[in-house]
Amino acid sequence: MSAESPTGKPSARTKRADAVRNQQTLLSAAAKVFVTSGVDAPIRQIAAEAGVGMGTIYRHFPTRADLVTAVYRHQIEACAEAGPSLLAGADSPFEALRQWIDLFVDFLVTKHGLADALQSDSSRFAALHTYFLDRLEPVCAQLLDAAVDAGDIQAGTQPVELMRGIGNLCIGRDSDPRYDPRRLIELLLQGLRQPRPA
Repeated sequence: MSAESPTGKPSARTKRADAVRNQQTLLSAAAKVFVTSGVDAPIRQIAAEAGVGMGTIYRHFPTRADLVTAVYRHQIEACAEAGPSLLAGADSPFEALRQWIDLFVDFLVTKHGLADALQSDSSRFAALHTYFLDRLEPVCAQLLDAAVDAGDIQAGTQPVELMRGIGNLCIGRDSDPRYDPRRLIELLLQGLRQPRPA
């Protein structure tokens, strides 16, 4: 079926799909810039990364808080959607959990500075935090349950405590280049492993 209307112009559906794709490109570019330069990075740097003009960004996201919020939600969705895919494709549920935690750490790094960026609108930040838990806690629970069922890890770890523990291990990463939270997170994961019979 043609994507054009009878007049030969792109249909409204095609325009909507293009707009969604363009917005996803902008959000991915902004997330990449936020990782390297923080959430206060110049909008022109994000525009250059996305290959668009600054006007395009302001048209989609009138304020920096709008952009930061949208990036945060975009990253949450990517992390949430990755869980089931990793579980279906990894060699074991434990390996899927490890890979998902790696993505979760990347997400936490991208999130760095969000609270400061949204400080002037605490209700927006509270809503985002709720959204974060609502979307990611069930995914983490699914991965933990699968790993327990497979005998990979010991039962009893709550998703929220694992996520909070990983978040706490990521604190201080930016202030000390000698600190690598992934090493400690690997130790944490090894501590979850189910002891194998001799």
